[in-house]
Amino acid sequence: MRLVVVGGVAGGMSCAARARRLSDDAEIIVLDRGQHVSFANCGLPYYVGGEIEDQDDLLVQTPERLRAWLNLDVRTGHDVTGVDPAAREVIVSTADGVQRLGYDALVLAPGAKAARPPIDGLDSPRVSTLRTVEDAVRLREWADAEAGSAVVLGAGFIGIEAAEVLAKRGIATTVVEFAEHVLPPLEREHTYPITQELRRLGIDVRTGTAAQSIIHGADADEVLLTDGTRVQADLVVLATGVRPDTAAFAASGLELERGAIVVDEHGRTNLPHVYAVGDATVSTDPVTGARRPVPLAGPANRAGRLVADFIMDPAHARPIPAPLGTAIVRVGKMTAAMTGANRAALDAAGIEYTTIHLHPNQHAGYFPGATQLHLSVNFTPDGRILGAQCVGRDGVDKRIDVLATAIRAGLGVADLIDLDLAYAPPFGQAKDPVNLAGMLGSNVLDGSVEVWDVRDLEQVRRTHLLLDVRTGAEVARGMVPGALNIPHTELRGRIDEVRQAAADRPIGVICQVGVRANIAHRILVGNGLKSSVLTGGMITLRAWLGDDADSFLVGA
Repeated sequence: MRLVVVGGVAGGMSCAARARRLSDDAEIIVLDRGQHVSFANCGLPYYVGGEIEDQDDLLVQTPERLRAWLNLDVRTGHDVTGVDPAAREVIVSTADGVQRLGYDALVLAPGAKAARPPIDGLDSPRVSTLRTVEDAVRLREWADAEAGSAVVLGAGFIGIEAAEVLAKRGIATTVVEFAEHVLPPLEREHTYPITQELRRLGIDVRTGTAAQSIIHGADADEVLLTDGTRVQADLVVLATGVRPDTAAFAASGLELERGAIVVDEHGRTNLPHVYAVGDATVSTDPVTGARRPVPLAGPANRAGRLVADFIMDPAHARPIPAPLGTAIVRVGKMTAAMTGANRAALDAAGIEYTTIHLHPNQHAGYFPGATQLHLSVNFTPDGRILGAQCVGRDGVDKRIDVLATAIRAGLGVADLIDLDLAYAPPFGQAKDPVNLAGMLGSNVLDGSVEVWDVRDLEQVRRTHLLLDVRTGAEVARGMVPGALNIPHTELRGRIDEVRQAAADRPIGVICQVGVRANIAHRILVGNGLKSSVLTGGMITLRAWLGDDADSFLVGA
């Protein structure tokens, strides 16, 4: 049997390696247009920044090692330009000319390529993507050559990582993002701490704007933004997203959906004996049902292995799981991570949900180094967990990984209470933040507490009495205009004052993080008043308001 794999790196190489472990007599050929068939593309920004010092450390495997270890025929510099499904052949462009190579089974793993928006001057020699080892080497050479300024177009994961490493090298860096905030998949209230950290690193953050043109200069380029401002750049990193790299296969009759390859649960395409894995394939979101590529290394690696299982031993092959899109990024001293669906995706899918926010410490507060996590969880009215996001200085990865596992296992939000998580003062709390999310979620489900979301602030201001139950010293640093301040410790004795101020309106309770507001809520309900709590309290509200917080909030 001859298995031909088009494209290496995550999906293609994991498929080829797994196929070899299942069959020692199959002929396995890997074709890749580049010179590096197995490299750590997620490590590229850290090579640019110098944390990864040696270029060779980016190479996970070389063609020579793959031949010696696994007897794989790896052919670099082989660009597959087409597929002939009737003849079971791929058309390959090489240095020696065009070749046709037959296959018994074909796996397409072409990956994604950088999106190139319609920006005048994008062909400047100072513009580079950050997708390949060659890109990383070029950017590091420019940085080593004492580049003084850089503009990063796009504030997604790659853009943020690129901006961070350039700024740490002393380069005056501007990051430009068309969306209203950096890291667009992250909720707005979670992105403000990240924006603040970018600023702490000296990065100029421009959101709600985009590059209109790049004006070439003799010594530096100038990037003209749609808001009319100009930014000088010795180098420009293009990180405005990716697109499936599938143009070569369109003429073959391969079924594509908005450029991505349509596959079934075993990676089969509509063409016989042709499979596909990785960033160029369509995935169905297990939460919302949305269909889109998920350009992440983890899902690509797992899909490659499972497709090899199906090709070599279909009777025992497991289906490819729909990826949740679990992702994480370091930004200076901060970390941001997410899993499952955010609120925008849930709104677009018409799914009913509740969001809760918590701000617990990552480990015991009495142990040195305790810092806050900013955690949110989305769940349905019956408690099914839909997604979660977390931002903080430490412990973010642990919580998101637990929550991603809970979603995959089909746990409800109340089940989080029962998770038996590791505890010692340096590592966590007896009530871990994940357990606390379960407790709050359970309270919402059983009606012990009713919550309202920061997005609904203006509506709640119109229809509710806002009751701020923080101390006088706290509200002096800022409270919502028009709110009534009664510390929660005084609330029982001042119920009549609240009742009179409410004038039959429901009451929206606010505190710093939500704990005292929950206590106040129970007091109010016990006295026959209708009440709900701002989930996440003033910390979430300030983050939502961002730079406008100080001008919006008033002193007591």
